[in-house]
Amino acid sequence: METLQKLRVVGRDMHLEADSESDQVCAPVVGGRQLPVIPISEVALPGGRKMKVVKSMLTTACERNCNYCPFRAGRSKMQRITIKPDEMAKVSYQAYRQRLVEGLFLSSGIIKGGVTTQDKLIDTAEILRNKLGFRGYLHLKIMPGADRDQVRRSMQLADRISVNLEGANAQHLATLAPMKKFADELLAPLKWAQDIRTNEAPGSTWNGRWASTVTQFVVGGADETDVELVSTSEYLYHELKLKRTYYSAFSPIIDTPLENHRPENPWREHRLYQASFLLRDYGFAMEELPFNQSGNLPLNKDPKTAWAEQTLLHKPIEVNTASREQLLLVPGIGPKSADAILRARRLHAITSLDDLKALGIVPKRSAPFVLLNGHQPSFQMRLLDMAEPTPQLRPRFPG
Repeated sequence: METLQKLRVVGRDMHLEADSESDQVCAPVVGGRQLPVIPISEVALPGGRKMKVVKSMLTTACERNCNYCPFRAGRSKMQRITIKPDEMAKVSYQAYRQRLVEGLFLSSGIIKGGVTTQDKLIDTAEILRNKLGFRGYLHLKIMPGADRDQVRRSMQLADRISVNLEGANAQHLATLAPMKKFADELLAPLKWAQDIRTNEAPGSTWNGRWASTVTQFVVGGADETDVELVSTSEYLYHELKLKRTYYSAFSPIIDTPLENHRPENPWREHRLYQASFLLRDYGFAMEELPFNQSGNLPLNKDPKTAWAEQTLLHKPIEVNTASREQLLLVPGIGPKSADAILRARRLHAITSLDDLKALGIVPKRSAPFVLLNGHQPSFQMRLLDMAEPTPQLRPRFPG
């Protein structure tokens, strides 16, 4: 089977796997004709730009038996495909040279252990960087069981590495992936990565910077609570300096042990992302988030608004004197708009909702919680004003 055909088969099945970092896109069209299908996806970059990447696996065979995974050992419905490192490197580089993509996101099933599989991922990266001169974006998965030297080498070659914790803790991981070891195989590589970034100079890396680190959780497959997921995320952000934690609402796969488990509500995934951003970008602490008695976030209201209704309705924030940290507490004001307010008020006082609107802020979200020159702006609270668009279930990719 030719490499492109292998990639097409892998891409056909990748939508089944949980991964919230990217969305699949159609085959590229150049000069009015559609080119041969390769698994191209879009990843979101800081600032909102999206980047097309080849997203694939070295093999869809796997010796692990994760209960939610379409590629699990023994699942007869899955066609097993293996692509050699040099094949993957060449076809990815060709797509890069043709400007169809800007990079490669590479994962793999595990065969002959995590160390052997990680070596193949590293071999692919070395061919790309050192033999082919690839200067694009590279995301490498770290396999369960990979050693510290392999993590370091992956960080030298890649722009981003990821280790998917899947469960909020060891107990919930056992439900999802009974063969994986939470502390030794998954959390340890994340700790190694942070130690390497902190204590070793990045001069040996391909671009003078150590690769960033991310992880992902499967949401709703192990009856975990939001408190458990968000508290683990808080630790990862603050202690291990992860760039992002991803959440993927559980969706059952036929012919897996969890095929009859109910799918998770996409609103829950959405709320977890919002809470995660409050911890990472807005200065919120775990104890400030509006968890209910069951340890979960409300589905009918975003966590920042729920907190503000409890805290700011009777103590609104004065926009003209508040610090950046205080401005970030207001619904509708994010890091960029907080900075815009700070710049604008050096020139003039902010006295109306129109002034806020001119700075890119949605006034109806912020109005109940702010003062403008000592006065609360007049507004009419309507349910329609506070309504959010319904989140959509994301396509499933291997992460």
